[in-house]
Amino acid sequence: MTFDIIIIGGGLGGLTAGAKLAKEGKKVLLLEQHDRPGGCATTFQRKDFTLEVGLHEMDGPHAKDLKVRIFRDLGLTDRITLLDLPEFYRFVNGRQDVVIPHNPEETQSKLLELFPDEEQGIKTYFHFILNSRKILAEAAGKPERSLGDFLDEHIGNEDLKLILLGNLGYFHDDPYSISLNYYLVAQGSYYGGNASFVKGGSQKLSDALMALIEVHGGTVKLNSLTTEIIFEGDRAVGVRYENKSGKNKEEFSAHATDIIVNASVPNLASALLPENQGKALSEKIKDLKIGASLLTVYFGFKKSLKEVGNRFYSTFVFDPSINVQKDIIGNNHADFKTRSFTLVDYSQVDSALAPAGKSVGAVCCIDYAENWEGLDRKAYLKKKAEVAEIFTERCEKLIPGFREALEYVEVGTPLTIRRYTLNPAGAVYGFAQNPGKSADYLSALPDNIHIASAWGKFGGGFSGSIFSGYMTAMEVLRKR
Repeated sequence: MTFDIIIIGGGLGGLTAGAKLAKEGKKVLLLEQHDRPGGCATTFQRKDFTLEVGLHEMDGPHAKDLKVRIFRDLGLTDRITLLDLPEFYRFVNGRQDVVIPHNPEETQSKLLELFPDEEQGIKTYFHFILNSRKILAEAAGKPERSLGDFLDEHIGNEDLKLILLGNLGYFHDDPYSISLNYYLVAQGSYYGGNASFVKGGSQKLSDALMALIEVHGGTVKLNSLTTEIIFEGDRAVGVRYENKSGKNKEEFSAHATDIIVNASVPNLASALLPENQGKALSEKIKDLKIGASLLTVYFGFKKSLKEVGNRFYSTFVFDPSINVQKDIIGNNHADFKTRSFTLVDYSQVDSALAPAGKSVGAVCCIDYAENWEGLDRKAYLKKKAEVAEIFTERCEKLIPGFREALEYVEVGTPLTIRRYTLNPAGAVYGFAQNPGKSADYLSALPDNIHIASAWGKFGGGFSGSIFSGYMTAMEVLRKR
């Protein structure tokens, strides 16, 4: 079988690239090893509940949001419903309890009331956030610095810094090792005035993208694991893949002019490329750090958390032991009894994730595969049960009546993410966005192999993956 483009992986990057290329008349084959598209942009069913795997809030849509143009171009606008979220987040740490709006002017006013002595620092922070592209252009060629160093330079009050870092886990695990440049662009989009949730869950977005590929004549094969990229000389010409469903694995091959990789770059180097090309890519990425993973506790409730008294969509809870920025990374490795976490209450919007009268929610925190590796099944399940109980109790203290409303609970670990996405260490954001992170590894690939995922030059998250997929498709179209 011969195609114009073969896409390895059906996460948002691969799906977006496939939808654009199929729309432009290219013959597309997308191979996804899981039984559904989406990668981390997916849902699963338990009892009456649709449990959301990856999406808490997606930045936009707003005037400067590139996704608006992308969704319109692909024909997504009429296929999904984006729900506006009521606030950016609530931040709680035992000393402060403050709700941060998406509107930057409102946020500045609120923070100035709380921290009147930090007026200049607050103005400087939002000047950088709201003018990030101009500031990055002016800083081109200069050494990058960390977000933590930037905050220390301009702000003195430690609690103010922590409030601004409330959603750091959307990007990274340590303010002193995340690139200020990367953070400004990503956080700036959340302060664009709006954020949203896909009604029915992120699977609706992934399914819509898959449908668009097929509507335009493309082919999507689920349960299909790519095992090798076929080369002739120094050029990729196709792939080998196997059908994972059924008792007997069947092996197939397909050929194409271009290959788009929506899989992790480390796996591309170690498992998919021929030895020489794999070694060259491995050498290019040897100094890059793989980003953190996440732990999620999924909750199904027999009543709406609104009825219990919760008023917020997204609440970030920092343990009181976090006094300064440098405490954050240590806390991310601490016991779950004190580890910072996010509680998302999907009943605050018309999420369509549960039947009338019921609701779903999730607790999420930074975590690492190393915390779960080496356990036998009995010990693994025991630890998951303990973690579920810890966070249930912590949520009960935050929202009295939480436990009584609870009907179902399940824990997903970094190993769960690794199992379903094949990402090393269960990484959800690709490579860590450290200051000065190089993208030279992209030049180690033949010119007809392209990266369209969180492991590419746009970074992780829903927006980063969508941008990566769309821009990769545009590059292929321009080249062809």
